[in-house]
Amino acid sequence: MDIKALTFDTGGTILDWHGGISRAFSAAGAARGLTADWHAVTNEYRRRSLKGIVGQVNPDFNFDDVHRRVLDEVIAHFGLQALTAEDRDAIWRTWHALDAWPDFTPALARLKRKYVVASFTLLTTRLVIDVSRRNAFLWDAIISCEMIGHYKTRPEAYRTAAKWLQLPPSEILMVACHNFDLDAALACGYKTAFVRRPDEWGPDGPPDPQPNPAHHIVVDTFDELAQVLSA
Repeated sequence: MDIKALTFDTGGTILDWHGGISRAFSAAGAARGLTADWHAVTNEYRRRSLKGIVGQVNPDFNFDDVHRRVLDEVIAHFGLQALTAEDRDAIWRTWHALDAWPDFTPALARLKRKYVVASFTLLTTRLVIDVSRRNAFLWDAIISCEMIGHYKTRPEAYRTAAKWLQLPPSEILMVACHNFDLDAALACGYKTAFVRRPDEWGPDGPPDPQPNPAHHIVVDTFDELAQVLSA
């Protein structure tokens, strides 16, 4: 494969959103004497948030706005209204302070020596800046769909990212743990790499764990991806 750049989904592929957000819910709940299945609460929060942003075109909101709005919806759905405005703000801000999966940062450093590496994400620009500083990610570029105005899985998002990188899609490897993202990239001419993240959704496991056989690379870890790409 003639690959010159790697574009990375960032939310679940790189960041342990379930671990961070479920701990934030649990801590806030404990402070208010609340008990709940915090894993289920967190996953419902994620499902609703993705539904609110995927495929949007020139919305007057971004993913941070969706996270804040959906948080109130999920709290009401699970009967957690005892969580205060301060509790909710702390949970919401946790998105900007998530930890990366431990295998990612060392592999990124290896891959960056050989390829252009870019975050290509539904997340807001500021969120990616914050988690990148926290986890020592050294990107060549951050491409947030917020910048483009068309959100994945719209073809315009993938075409614009390729245009900005000044590369044909066939020379870009889209890296993600989600078929929906990779399938859309594949349809736009990208090469694709599926990296398994079995813990992304916590104990329940991911909803779509089996990679599409059409993907060019399937690996279990980012270290393995670096090895396959001779980085």
